[in-house]
Amino acid sequence: MKPPSQTKAETAASEASAAGQSKIENRELKIQRLLAYRRLWLLAGIVIVLDQLTKYWITHRLPVGSYGPGARLEVFPNFFYLVHVGNTGAAWSMFTGMSLLLALLAGATLLAIFFWRRQLGLRQPAAQLAFGLLCGGIVGNLVDRIVHGHVIDFIDLHFGHYVYPTFNVADSAICIGVIGYVLWSLKQPPPAASEK
Repeated sequence: MKPPSQTKAETAASEASAAGQSKIENRELKIQRLLAYRRLWLLAGIVIVLDQLTKYWITHRLPVGSYGPGARLEVFPNFFYLVHVGNTGAAWSMFTGMSLLLALLAGATLLAIFFWRRQLGLRQPAAQLAFGLLCGGIVGNLVDRIVHGHVIDFIDLHFGHYVYPTFNVADSAICIGVIGYVLWSLKQPPPAASEK
């Protein structure tokens, strides 16, 4: 109950001040939540920029479809070549021609990571590094699917007669992120058994 000496104007001013303070506190809380995942954001941003810069460079250096002797750039003879191919599928060209479905799957994966971030342990620095690589790679390839209709692959490795499937920076980040997260998860103590 307000004191009898307090006017309506004073009450309104007091309530407005409290509402303004609440908005500031909410804004600060949101910033703190974002900063809690700063390693993830930073590494994801680095991966996206590096991935898109390398793809930009290759698209301006080689025409799409540059693969095989005479068309590719040789970095290390009989081992490492730069090519320019468009992949409408996933890893190892699985699901070829399903670029739209794979783009939707990538978007769903990013949403799932966001909604289950606590269960995934994303407040932990090591988990943030792994998911920074993973999310950066997912976004890098998603940008390609939206802009080009396919993923730009350009790293071509040969091991004798075996030719490893062509890949890119985003693919590398995804693989390293998944492996890193699995290794980190295996080192975590098991959850305490709940009492019955």
